[in-house]
Amino acid sequence: MPAITTSVDVDRPAAGVFSYATDPAHFNEWQQGVVSGSMGTPGSLQLGSLCLTTRRIGLRNRTGTAVVTRLEVPTAWSVRGTDGPIRANVDLTVEPLGADRSRVSIAVDFEGHGIGALLVPLVVRRQARREMPGNLAALKRRLEGRRDPTAG
Repeated sequence: MPAITTSVDVDRPAAGVFSYATDPAHFNEWQQGVVSGSMGTPGSLQLGSLCLTTRRIGLRNRTGTAVVTRLEVPTAWSVRGTDGPIRANVDLTVEPLGADRSRVSIAVDFEGHGIGALLVPLVVRRQARREMPGNLAALKRRLEGRRDPTAG
């Protein structure tokens, strides 16, 4: 199946949009189910850096690890899940539409391992397809509502 792709136009410059949208510390501000996020590799963001995201799944919190596989600041960022029964593969692009406007596109796909192989087609893809438009709408609201979208 093809990846689930959603886009939104944001009234913000590409550099600030990219910085905010790729910082796992902000994921809980705009992604449903995310409790917290952080970089698992000290130092600046680079290829091979680890990204840790804790999500609320059912009644439990589960932390997943992903590795940064593409990094083209300020236009492209990709991560690939490395653990757990459901591993997300995420590609984010930011396209400048002028000095103060950008288009954010996120494509997400999943790999199921063990029980995840059953859950991905039955539950996970449907849930992601429902959540993605709301997540990008929340991202737009957060970015456009901040004086400096890169500030914590």
